Amino acid sequence: MKLISFKGDGARVSVGAVIGESVRVIDDVIAALPLSDQAREALSIRGIAQAEPSMLRLLFAGRSGLEAVRKHLDSASTSGHRPLAGIGLLAPVPRPGKIVAIGRNYGEHARESGTAAFEKPRIISKLPSSVIGPGVPVPPCPVTKLDFEVELAVVIGEFAHRVSRAQAMSVVAGYTVLDDVSAREFQFDVTPPQTTFAKSMDGFCPMGPWLVTRDEIADPQALELSCWLNGERMQHASTADMIFPVDTLIEYISSFMTLEPGDVIATGTPSGVGAFRTPPVWLKRGDQLRLEVERVGILEHGIG
Repeated sequence: MKLISFKGDGARVSVGAVIGESVRVIDDVIAALPLSDQAREALSIRGIAQAEPSMLRLLFAGRSGLEAVRKHLDSASTSGHRPLAGIGLLAPVPRPGKIVAIGRNYGEHARESGTAAFEKPRIISKLPSSVIGPGVPVPPCPVTKLDFEVELAVVIGEFAHRVSRAQAMSVVAGYTVLDDVSAREFQFDVTPPQTTFAKSMDGFCPMGPWLVTRDEIADPQALELSCWLNGERMQHASTADMIFPVDTLIEYISSFMTLEPGDVIATGTPSGVGAFRTPPVWLKRGDQLRLEVERVGILEHGIG
């Protein structure tokens, strides 16, 4: 399934399933999904109404929630579909609980940066307030070394604490495309490095266009990903070049912190980023980016 969050009627955020070139709204299905006691408590702590339909509410319903949506779509008529064109897409999870980013997780990217492969994953945080949806420009900010990073993003669909590598993929709800926009002057040119700050400014986490459920991707380590800047391809690689694959990342992260439904893991970027080019390539106002992960989707956005 391809699941989207979008601007519904008024100020409401709705959830839909993309079917061809149309969208089936599934708000009523989500609102009726049963929740575990753990999920109810987690939503209550966040101040989210348990009957309020949202992507987060769907993910908190776990695997059974996604299966209920799938069955509904299989049995539903085509009436009530809306055209996909013109819908105001948001990030699939508009405000994740946390975004765990992985630094220098591709072999070629590590080499271009002049560092050896890390022995353990390098954990970085992107603050949830940095998330924007497809087509939304990164807002203007006083940054001079603005950079791009195409990434496969993993969306968690279960509470995951100390999950083994063998069981890790069972907690994945699906995947989306993410641009890990970075202010390199705060990441590289100051002491101490301000990496989380450099990656968490307003609009620095474009995501989308949708969440592709895990069953649609047989192997997340066999996907091509690319980034184009103003029509020129800057990055092109395979997720096979990841130093720490998705299941290893989930095992490692969940050993120290509980991953919760709706959390996002930004799995790292391949070589070709602007910072390590000669001369460096920095994003500027008016630039247009196109980021693609095979079988997941295409994310496009500009620089404001």
